[in-house]
Amino acid sequence: MKAVQATFDEGLLDKLDRYCAARARGRSAAIREAVAEYLRRKDAEDVALQYEAGYGAGGVGDDMSGWADEGVWPE
Repeated sequence: MKAVQATFDEGLLDKLDRYCAARARGRSAAIREAVAEYLRRKDAEDVALQYEAGYGAGGVGDDMSGWADEGVWPE
């Protein structure tokens, strides 16, 4: 692992310290977990944006409109 330096608002740092003390874990572990979760959410947002760009804002349903009556369903 590589050490990094970050600046935190004192109120946020106090909350982080209370969280870490309550769960008997260090700041670094909590920050790593938070950053990993943030990146997972950003990756999911990126996929959603790519999907929207590919299929349009309305999703696949809009691209398939008008085709519902074209197929013949077996009896």
